[in-house]
Amino acid sequence: MAKKKIRLSDIIKCFSLHIECGQGLLDREVEGGYVSDLLSDVMAHSKMGDVWITLQGHPNIVAVARLKEIAGIILINGRKPEEETIKKAEAEGVPILSSDLPAFELVGKLYEMGVSGKR
Repeated sequence: MAKKKIRLSDIIKCFSLHIECGQGLLDREVEGGYVSDLLSDVMAHSKMGDVWITLQGHPNIVAVARLKEIAGIILINGRKPEEETIKKAEAEGVPILSSDLPAFELVGKLYEMGVSGKR
């Protein structure tokens, strides 16, 4: 059975996420997911095409997302990225979204949608 393709735009619609930046990049396919607030952990364990769930909003998240070829970043708990982060993400082509949900709930909903951390 073929795996259903999930795009960032599907996740935004399904969970009423806010688009912080990267409006033109929302057709990216999400291959999996990773949740962590430690940049070193994301660098070591995330995979290309993951959607990254974090509470971090500083500019270094953009560098990690580019390095690992992350599909997009979702900030949780109503957090917003710093202005410098938005500028850097726009320049580097990294979509950043935000959710009012806590990480636990958002990750559970993503898993139900078909996004897995294993692949």
